[in-house]
Amino acid sequence: MGEGATYTPKTNRYDCMKYRRCGKSGLLLPMLSLGLWHNFGDITPVDTQQRLLRTAFDNGITYFDLANNYGPPYGAAERNFGYHMDRDWHTHRDELIIATKAGYDMWPGPYGNNGSKKYLIASLDQSLRRMHLEYVDIFYHHRPDPDTPLEETMDALTQIVKSGKALYVGISNYYTPSQIETAAALLQGNGVELLVNQVRYSMFSRDAENGALDSMKRLGIGGVAFAPLHSGMLTDKYIHGLPADSRAMRDPRYLKPCDITSEKLDKIRQLNELAKKREQSLAQMALAWVLRSGAISSALIGASRTEQILENMQALDSPAFENADNQIIEEILMKGGL
Repeated sequence: MGEGATYTPKTNRYDCMKYRRCGKSGLLLPMLSLGLWHNFGDITPVDTQQRLLRTAFDNGITYFDLANNYGPPYGAAERNFGYHMDRDWHTHRDELIIATKAGYDMWPGPYGNNGSKKYLIASLDQSLRRMHLEYVDIFYHHRPDPDTPLEETMDALTQIVKSGKALYVGISNYYTPSQIETAAALLQGNGVELLVNQVRYSMFSRDAENGALDSMKRLGIGGVAFAPLHSGMLTDKYIHGLPADSRAMRDPRYLKPCDITSEKLDKIRQLNELAKKREQSLAQMALAWVLRSGAISSALIGASRTEQILENMQALDSPAFENADNQIIEEILMKGGL
């Protein structure tokens, strides 16, 4: 299991990355972070996982983003990360930001889902055991739970910080300004700061612009964008149709072939032409577009190959978006609606 050779990170790794402060905190996040959502379950060879993690860190990516139910199966990404932690990362723990989440279904019965104190604290205890960690750097509530009082959920996050099981806490998929503001106020009342809100944000997914990003900037809450490439649609992968090895064909749980409509393909092709004029790939342009917002501290990238990480890194040297570019992008995106 694993490649065998002892891992020695590149000495110039921090020269490769740019870092942004997360909200008003003292914590710096890499502008690109590695999400372990899709490619760290049991269907991905351990050697492949190891290469992805090593390539990321060798290029200054210090933030690894997990959740309790990432896999497949549920828990597998954390368990596999625990293996890599023991093998490669235990001597570099203080150089890493490791995050996990709870809020979606994880185990059967009434206590394995949503936002109760019972679930969140039990889930984090399980996550720590799977990852062979004493604490995580960031623990997120993964989604709002309308059936649990927000006071209870924020009390759970408070207890988690004060018990030393997480250094910081965040929320994820909170898009309503009132939810964000109330969560921040409840935590602050308990003597804990809300570090970050993790939101779905890309050229094709802009709900976060309906007040969430403005609230986060005003309150000094950092932003992490997930799915900035819209599950691979904002790359050159689908320009000529549906490749057999694409996510839409291999694992249609989150991106179905029917989602890639002719209208979407037309927009992708037009955006790709603009990217060529900017002398970058569509993926690089899409990442740079997400990071153009001062509210976003880091964009989460997924990767199945190390080459994808290296290509995405070049987004950090992207040319600025001139007014003409922004206008073209808006015209493409708004044609026929998103």
